[in-house]
Amino acid sequence: MKQFIISTVAVIATIASLALISSALVPEAAQAFNYEAGAPGGVESARGTGVPTEISGDGGVIQQIINILLFIIGIISVIMLIIGGLRYVVSGGKSDQVTAAKNTILYAIIGLVVAIFAYAIVRFVVEAVTGNSTGGTNV
Repeated sequence: MKQFIISTVAVIATIASLALISSALVPEAAQAFNYEAGAPGGVESARGTGVPTEISGDGGVIQQIINILLFIIGIISVIMLIIGGLRYVVSGGKSDQVTAAKNTILYAIIGLVVAIFAYAIVRFVVEAVTGNSTGGTNV
C-alpha cells in the first residue's frame, strides 16, 4: 500500500511538472506569433476532421459526452453483475456472503436504472433549454 501511494504521488508530481513546463512555454510561443497578420486559415483551420461544431443536437458535444458516460456506466454495471454472480457462486452457502453477493447484483442493477433515468432527465432538460432534439428517432 505504501508503494502504491508513493507511485501515485510520483505520477501526480510528474503530471504537475509537465503542466507547469508547458504553461511556461505557451506565452513564448504566443509572443512569437504575429497577431496582426492573423491566424493562417482562420480559427476553423485548427479544428480536426470529425470534431463536432455544435453543442447540442445530433452529434453534438453534449450528446457525445452523454453517450460516452452511458457506455462507461454500462460496462461498470456488467462487470459488477459478473462480480456479484461470481461471489454468489463462490459463497458456499454462507448466508453473509450470499447476502453480500445479492446486494452487489442489486446495486449494479439499481445503478444502471438510475443512469438510464438520469439520461432521460438530461435529455429532457437539454431539449427544453435548447429547443432541439439531442438524438434518437422521432417516429
